[in-house]
Formats: sequence, C-alpha cells, structure tokens
Amino acid sequence: MDACLASLADQAGVNLEVIVVDNSSSDSTGVIAEQHRCVLLTGGPERSAQRNLGARHATGSYLLFVDSDMALDPTVVEDCVAAAKSGAAAVIIPEVSFGEGFWARCKQLERSCYVGDDDIEAARFYERGLFLRLGGFDEQLNGPEDWDLSLRAAHAGARIDRVSSTIKHDEGRLRLGPLLRKKYGYGTSYRAYRRKHRGTVDRQFRLLRPAFVRHRAALARAPVTSLGMFAMKSLEFAAGAAGMVAAMVSRRTRAPSGSGSTG
Repeated sequence: MDACLASLADQAGVNLEVIVVDNSSSDSTGVIAEQHRCVLLTGGPERSAQRNLGARHATGSYLLFVDSDMALDPTVVEDCVAAAKSGAAAVIIPEVSFGEGFWARCKQLERSCYVGDDDIEAARFYERGLFLRLGGFDEQLNGPEDWDLSLRAAHAGARIDRVSSTIKHDEGRLRLGPLLRKKYGYGTSYRAYRRKHRGTVDRQFRLLRPAFVRHRAALARAPVTSLGMFAMKSLEFAAGAAGMVAAMVSRRTRAPSGSGSTG
C-alpha cells in the first residue's frame, strides 16, 4: 500500500483528498495511512461497500477508485480531470500488470491483451454527480462490481473516455492457490451480474476472448507463457464456476420450503 499512496502523493498538477478504507486488516495499514496523512476509515465486508463508504466521505467533484496493490503514473489524475473537463463523466485508465514468477508473467501477458477492450476494461474515475445518480457500486457483487458500474454508466448515456497514462498492478509472487480462491469468491456474484448484463457477460466470460484473437501475434511470440496463460484462465473459469454453483446451492438451501404451517 505504501507504493500506492506514494504514487497518489506524486500526482502532478492536482490537489487530492486521499481516503483509505481498511477492512479491519491486521497489517500496518493504519500506520502507513497516517504517514501519508490520509483519511482512514474502517468498513466492509467487501470492496463495493468499502468504496461506497469512501465515496460518501469524499468532498471533491471527482472520484477515483484504486486498490492497495496499484501504483499510478504521475499524470493519471491530471489526465482524468482534463478528460472530465472536456465532457467525460467517467474515465478508463489502462492497467499494466507486473510481478514475480511464471504465473505473474502469464497474468501480465493476459492483461496486455485487454488494453482498449470495451468488454474488459472498466472506468475507475467518475464525476461525483454521475456516481451518486447511479447509486454507487452494487454491494451485492464481489468481483464484477467494476464492470457493473461502468456498464450502468454507459447505459445511462454517460460519456466514457480513456487516458493513455496507466495504473501499474503489482501481482507480487502470484500463486495459483490464492488466485483460484479469489476467483471462487468472485464466482458467487456471477449469476447476479449476468442477470443485469447478459449480453456483455456472455462476451466477457469466454476462455477464447476476442482480445486474444486480436493479439495472436504477440501470443505466438511467447508460446510457453501463452500456454501458461490459457491453463491459468481455464483454472480460473473452473474456480469461478464452482463459486457460482456453490452460491446457487446455498441460496436454495436457505430458501423457505413453502410447506404448510403446523397446527
């Protein structure tokens, strides 16, 4: 998180109000936030509720949502504000992954295919009025909430622009176990997300995405990493499907039986 907050402090030409929302973590989040003179809030249980909490406490005209494992190019906020002043109500910021080990390289290759892809990229910067009109993030979703909000903004007729400056996403030493557990958790929201955006979801949740076809030359130049990427994506799909099935079973188990009353 230190790199994230340092990159926010280094933003060029803007005055930022930085709000950190901590979900009762046991690390040094509070200390780091205090060192960077940030507003520290506690909330949860998941990202949507945390982001909405931060937005409610924010006082600025624009909102930018970033995660603790991200760092921003120095001109990200300046570029987003310029886009907003030219008429954009939301802005997509390209993400570039980096990390250690084979699986991090696979994730880096995958994400490089998504730059400029309307089906995969989602806005992170919003005009405050639009965010409030949309009702913020859907707190029933855990994982696809970024896509959901960006799609709702588009459906509402909001102009969504892109900037060329990037967010760098630190995958660390990416391991399959934690990655698949995360995708399993995301899978519990997929059915609810699909009910809201069926057509888009059917394009997003493909193993062979159009983005990979468009970047087939780049994938061919890195055959081993590409094979690893597809293996990783296959496992992610399986984990997400398992999470979706588990959520469906859980809902049916909790549902009332509808049997008659006792006398």
